Amino acid sequence: MKHVLALLALVGAVGFGAPAWAEEKAAAPAEVAVATAAAPAVAEAAAPAAAAPLVANKGDNAWVMVCAALVILMSIPGLALFYGGLVRTKNMLSVLMQVFVTFSMISILWVVYGYSAAFTEGNEFFGVLDKMFLKGVTIESVGATFSKGVVISELAFVIFQGAFAAITCGLIVGAFAERAKFSAVLVFMVIWFTLSYVPMAHMVWYWAGPDAYIDAAAGEAAGKTAGFLFQKGALDFAGGTVVHINAAIAGLVGAYMVGKRTGLGNVSMAPHSLTFTMIGASLLWFGWFGFNAGSALEASGGAALAMVNTWLATACATLAWMFAEWLIKGKPSMLGAASGAVAGLVAITPAAGFVGVVGAIVIGSLAGVVCLWGVNGLKKLLGADDSLDVFGVHGIGGILGAVLTGVFVDPALGGTGVYDYVANAVAPFDMTAQVIAQLWGVGTVIVWSGVVSLVAYKLVDIVIGLRVPEEEEREGLDLTSHGETAYHH
Repeated sequence: MKHVLALLALVGAVGFGAPAWAEEKAAAPAEVAVATAAAPAVAEAAAPAAAAPLVANKGDNAWVMVCAALVILMSIPGLALFYGGLVRTKNMLSVLMQVFVTFSMISILWVVYGYSAAFTEGNEFFGVLDKMFLKGVTIESVGATFSKGVVISELAFVIFQGAFAAITCGLIVGAFAERAKFSAVLVFMVIWFTLSYVPMAHMVWYWAGPDAYIDAAAGEAAGKTAGFLFQKGALDFAGGTVVHINAAIAGLVGAYMVGKRTGLGNVSMAPHSLTFTMIGASLLWFGWFGFNAGSALEASGGAALAMVNTWLATACATLAWMFAEWLIKGKPSMLGAASGAVAGLVAITPAAGFVGVVGAIVIGSLAGVVCLWGVNGLKKLLGADDSLDVFGVHGIGGILGAVLTGVFVDPALGGTGVYDYVANAVAPFDMTAQVIAQLWGVGTVIVWSGVVSLVAYKLVDIVIGLRVPEEEEREGLDLTSHGETAYHH
């Protein structure tokens, strides 16, 4: 507990300002209601009442649906195999179960209330529940993209965003693998999803859509309905704050709250199958093209840029981690290469559609080295048994990528700049202001997720208990929690 309190005290220095509550607006007859996993996020774009209804572009629709399937592939089997290979044989199925069932549960919760609470207009932190069970979302419903007058089917957006929510919760599993109660994991995920993921998605990605910005006055009014961090100007193309830092903080707090694995430091806890870990990392890399490039919401040049950056930054991080480890330990390892790839994927996520290829090279290369330190030196300083290095990779990589987005989005450094939808042109760029906006995003998610996670774990511990008994942990969770084993030999 003292480690958790110390962590929150440190990150609390980042701080965040007092909110201003937004008024809910009446929807226009031809309302376009959704949002996006890119930054800025799309929420509702209202067409003029007299205009003909906007029709979804089939090419963009197809692209987003394929990308949603790729994000699902990232979770099952990608993340499950990546994590499963890193634990001991006796706990392989427990990790697969936690990821698989978490994905299924969050998918349902997303449709029941998550989508509505994240991507409807409410206040700066939460939407409203008008779209529970996707009420009013039909095959004719459309949602805004990043181009004025261009829309996609709202149902395509629902599943794309739902896949994001599901994998975010799955990421947390790695921090307390091999000793947490299955029931406790599921109850925690419900609380955390509701009180941390949903509001962070709303804060970062909810806005009124490009069609609302017809002139300065309309743009100012639309801006006041956006999420808290969107109003601060924080950029997060595909989830550096919403997904990676958010999950990493929850994982780190969980590692403290659940406690260290029995026998840590005295018995071998080496990965049981680096083959599975490599396959999982490869599936993550493949699926991440949907994660990042799909966040453009259009089959456009912006999507192509995000795809190239995702490919390039990941390759750079793989080599950077491998060579740094080779230099330090004398041998390059498969575990290091796979971990470096994931670190690069994480770090480029918030920047993917905003930076040029030079920015991607720098971000990926730094991620490989910095995250290597995160899972070694920093981990020792923190004193937490983060089993599969969720914080060292997703937390450190996410923070690095989020902050550097504010640097390399600069058009002078090959970035896209920040688009002004009133002027219909790229706005003058102020790097200092943008980096400050990025720090707002990082600080807010650290504090928000930290507090929600601490409370959620404590409640679950009181009611259910977070950890299995020591004898069950020694025997392995596959048998004691699920009554089966991954292997029979």
